[in-house]
Amino acid sequence: MYSKVKIMGHPVHPMLVNFPIAFYVSTLIAFIIYSIFGDPFWFWVGLAANFAGVAMAFVAATFGFIDWTFGIPYGSAAKDTGAKHMLLNIVSLLLFITCLILNAGQWNAILPVARGIVILPLFGVILTIGAGYFGWTLVQNHHVGVEFSPDEERCISESRSAGFTRDTV
Repeated sequence: MYSKVKIMGHPVHPMLVNFPIAFYVSTLIAFIIYSIFGDPFWFWVGLAANFAGVAMAFVAATFGFIDWTFGIPYGSAAKDTGAKHMLLNIVSLLLFITCLILNAGQWNAILPVARGIVILPLFGVILTIGAGYFGWTLVQNHHVGVEFSPDEERCISESRSAGFTRDTV
């Protein structure tokens, strides 16, 4: 189960997911600071980070969807794990899009009236953490995006044919 989109042999999706994660967390932190201190600078930082997070999430999701659709066998445990990963990310993305829509009209306001700027990103970040758990499960347990050497492939094959699984070792 290899990634279908690579740059110089490295899967693209894992390279990109760091950007929406960083922007989502930045959105939450900036909006918390704005909620506490009321300095519009932090509202604008949060809104800009929110926009960047949504934009980068679409880019990362595109490559993740390609990998999930064409790189993971239908009916496998990895396909199910990938679906959970994707579902949590979609719901998180929808929360950040909602936050962006509710607050984008305040960009030029001297004192922005913020709506849902802490609760929506908070739940979005929590869901992103959950999605990260499933994303790492894809790598750690299902070896999605992991390219084994011929010797490693041989050992894995021999172990499976001998009846060894993760649970028996």
